[in-house]
Amino acid sequence: MKHGEKIGVFYAAFSYIIWGVLPVYWKWLSSVSAEEILANRIFWSFIFMLVLLAVTKKWKVFLQTLKGLKVNKKVFLSLILASLLITANWFIYIWAVNENHIVETSLGYYINPLISILLGVFILKEKLNKAQIISFCIAALGVLILTISYGDFPWISFSLAITFGLYGLVKKMIKVDSAIGLTLETMTVAPLALIYMIYLLFTSNFSFLNGSLKIDLLLIGAGAATAIPLLLFAKGAQRIPLYLLGFLQYIAPTIMLILGVLVYHEHFSTAHMIAFICIWTAAIVLSIGNSKWFISLTNRIKKDKSFSA
Repeated sequence: MKHGEKIGVFYAAFSYIIWGVLPVYWKWLSSVSAEEILANRIFWSFIFMLVLLAVTKKWKVFLQTLKGLKVNKKVFLSLILASLLITANWFIYIWAVNENHIVETSLGYYINPLISILLGVFILKEKLNKAQIISFCIAALGVLILTISYGDFPWISFSLAITFGLYGLVKKMIKVDSAIGLTLETMTVAPLALIYMIYLLFTSNFSFLNGSLKIDLLLIGAGAATAIPLLLFAKGAQRIPLYLLGFLQYIAPTIMLILGVLVYHEHFSTAHMIAFICIWTAAIVLSIGNSKWFISLTNRIKKDKSFSA
């Protein structure tokens, strides 16, 4: 492995580890409503990104990109859509964690790559390879077992997977620097977040600046906790192959699952176990099927067959 790839693996793995342990952070804020946490997360993420742009001397590029949005309406609308999708994803995630559904959030992020495959097929008209078809069928079986067992569709898991999958799809249309892109996304919804925070202040339901320094610092720190893993991920993704990124992405939901079951003692039934085994199997099949080794082996077999014929 080259030096650049090693650095890329470190950045990507570290970002997924942070995402994996983030439920602990939101649990520390369980006394605060999910709506207020979300508003603070958006607002302080925006402030954090403004400071980061100033430190990294990217203000000129940021202002140029901002001016370009006036001309390119398609990118502007894509930016708004991306902001709304990631906001919805953040809210569902925070609410689910603080309502003791960490196991379901974990399932959602295991399902996410499969949702991305479906979006690629139906929207980008991409073709599925055999590994993708097999992995999708195995994962679908796991979700079906879980749904039948509970008599309820795992809406939290699918809401997280779909919103993040659509967010990734929309992000393909916005070709900007990762730091600038995140600043623009948070800037789009920051005014709404600030308005909601002011509204809470006047309704006496405000947790921020209400006597608890710990809560205040955690709410302000939500900005850095949001931005840092996203920036690390972007740095890592630029340096390593897609198949390797595919393997690493399962770090976060695995940590979430361990936290949900072993630390927060959430219910984990036989149906959960069967469903997760199906999802894990699908993830392994998908990751191997997208690896260079598997693709080269498949091509070699095809060549040997054609030569024999």
